[in-house]
Amino acid sequence: MKFFEYLERIEKMHCLIKAKRTGVPDEFAAQLGISRTRLYEVIDELKSRGAPIAYSKASTTFYYEYPFDISLGCTMKPLSRKELVEKNGGNLFPFFFSGRNASTLALCF
Repeated sequence: MKFFEYLERIEKMHCLIKAKRTGVPDEFAAQLGISRTRLYEVIDELKSRGAPIAYSKASTTFYYEYPFDISLGCTMKPLSRKELVEKNGGNLFPFFFSGRNASTLALCF
């Protein structure tokens, strides 16, 4: 799934930047399995969220200008009966809508 691939890519980027082992932009992009253009788009997104990413031509690596950390996480678990009621706006069961061809399940998140 693309979402999890994106999270893994951000985590790998962070580890390489933190260790100052990215190499030149083309090498860094290759390590991540993305294009150089996409690399700069992701870096710009991280910078817009406060990541102090810079590049050193002398050391040929991206680095953080000051100590910085990225913490990503995703938790998946079955819902308890109480959580199910809370997530579905007070209803114990999700709503079913009938269409012409099939029933559609609509979950409230």
